[in-house]
Order: sequence, then C-alpha cells, then structure tokens
Amino acid sequence: MSNSRCSNGFKLFTVLILSFLIFTSAEVFAQKTISTGVPFLLIGPNSRFSAMGETGTAIADDATAMHWNPAGLAFQTEHTEINFTHSPWLAGLNISDLFYDYLAAKRHIESINGTLGLSLTYLNIGTIIHTDEFGNRLGEYKAYEFALAVGYATKVTTDLGLGVNARFIFSNLSSVSVGNEKGSGTAFSTSFDLAALYRFSKGPGIIKDKLSLGLNLSNLGPKISYVDADQADPIPTNLRLGIAYKIFKNEGNELTFAADFSKLLVNRPDAFYEALFTSWKGGPSEIGKSIQSSVGAEYWYGNPKLIALRAGYFYEDPDYGNRKYITLGAGIRYSLYGFDFSYISTIEDTHPLANTLRFGFVINF
Repeated sequence: MSNSRCSNGFKLFTVLILSFLIFTSAEVFAQKTISTGVPFLLIGPNSRFSAMGETGTAIADDATAMHWNPAGLAFQTEHTEINFTHSPWLAGLNISDLFYDYLAAKRHIESINGTLGLSLTYLNIGTIIHTDEFGNRLGEYKAYEFALAVGYATKVTTDLGLGVNARFIFSNLSSVSVGNEKGSGTAFSTSFDLAALYRFSKGPGIIKDKLSLGLNLSNLGPKISYVDADQADPIPTNLRLGIAYKIFKNEGNELTFAADFSKLLVNRPDAFYEALFTSWKGGPSEIGKSIQSSVGAEYWYGNPKLIALRAGYFYEDPDYGNRKYITLGAGIRYSLYGFDFSYISTIEDTHPLANTLRFGFVINF
C-alpha cells in the first residue's frame, strides 16, 4: 500500500489488520463477525477452480489440490506438475503493489506408495512508509505474508484417497514496534490439513466414473500472536465439502459440474480443537447462514483436451460477509503446457474484488 501513512506503529498495525480482515475474508462488515488472523490462507489459489465459482474440493486433479483437497494428489500418478498463479489482488482497491502468488508442485513416488506435494503462497501487501506522530518520515518497510506447505496423499482403496498437509505460516504486517505493546506486527504459526476424496469407479452407470465427493479440513493449528499470547488470533480453520459430477464425456467433449460448501470453524475464546465443536451454534438456520456456497461448471473441447470454458457463482449470506459474485474463465492446453485465467464480476463495481483477475501457468512433464 504505497504512500500509506499513520501516526505511530500501533495505528498502522491496526489499519493493516482491519484491512485484511475486511477485504480478504470479508467478515468484519457482517453482523455476526468471524475474524481470524492470516486470512490470506483462504484465497482460492488457481485460475481454473476460481473460475468455477471457487469450487475444487471434489475435483482436485492438479497440483493445486494442495489447497482445495490434498487427497486429490493420491489419484495423480502419471505426471510431475508445476502450477503457478499470479493475481493483482483486490483490483477494486486500485493498489498497484498488492498482489498474490501461488506456486504448487507434485510428483508421484512409487516407493512410498503415494504422491508428494509442495506449495508456496505469497501475499505482497506493499511498501509501508513509517512516520511519527508529527508526520516525520522514519523509514519504510515491505509488508507481506507467506505460507509454505508440504503434503502427502495415498489411495487406501481404488476409489478412496486420503491426504495430509503440514504448513509453516509467516506474517510480516509491520516491522516497527506496536506502540507501547510488547510485540511488533511480525508473527508465525503452523497448521495442518486432513482430507479425503472418493471417486466412484464402480456402481450404476449414473455414478460410475462420473461422481466424486471431497472433504478438506484445513488450517488446523495454534493461534497466531503479533503482540502477546493474550491477544493471539485464531488462524482460519476451514471445513470444505465438495461434490463433482461429470455430466457427459465423449470424443472431444467433456462437461463437469461442481459445488462446494465451506464453513469457518473459529470461536475466538477457544483453541482450534475446541472450535471444531463450539463453532456450530445457533441452530440449523444460523448454521446454514454461516456456510459459504459455490457452484461451477467446466467444459473441455478436444482430444486430448485443448480448450476449456468455465463459469461459476459464489454466495455468502449477508449476515456473514455478503460476498456474491460471478466467476468466468478459460484455459488452453498444448503439449506439456497450459494457461488459464479467471475473472470476478461483482454486483457492485466498487467492491474490492470487482474485476479481479488470476493468471495461471501449468507445466506437466
């Protein structure tokens, strides 16, 4: 956020925290707030599934399964893949140095009977100019956050894959002291994910090789502390359930429909393992409102696959953030290479996510 100014380190730190709780997780505008630290972990990383309304939990058939559902790696046994995504993040804010990068790779290793994955998530927040209460320039620093994850997945039956990720998280929102507080705006934490994916390879023709179900319980881990343990923030523990159905597949044509449902399992007073149970409050109606829903479709043309068209819709209840947007995208594959892009169209042109683009590049070898 170039040329941003504040009177002291504490004020700057507060602005940064609020900005990213608002614009990245979009929760603090809600009547029923669910705020977390490091919400950048919730950003859908790749252009392909983001173009399908942020669905991918039940498909997860490329290296970005590291985010959507690491169990999807279990079914990826043929190629080594590198998958990169770049996005000028929150285009509606018109901040040139705010961007998001995601790099993932996967490789099947027969000797361990599974597939290994590696991912790096990076959010560049920008250059911050630090001043005193009189406006005198004291220096500048770069604010950023990143997470490094390693994953492993294996098939336990022909149809069922299980996966796990372990993750290191680093957040540098401010390198200066936070007023009279004990700490600064730098913090780190760790987390892990547990996931499962079931692909029906048997059964009636209506589901055989067409239906898949996915589950991903992500960001399980201790709170992240910028100042002291008493003021620590929970990381965004998230439950994702997905379903995907291949409507048809023939010579040169393939159409898949997918839907995802996700819920933050966060209850600020509680540790993450307690919040898995205590975050389900308010009865069926209230729980339903707290669930984010998304649907999407992907059409491939060509044999082998050559051109893809994608579309989707993301919905969040007004009481829990009120994000609603249409997603569009396309992709192309040639030989070892692939290119994807996605676009977010919001109801309000002034929304921070309006006109956000993601660009993806894939290499298989």
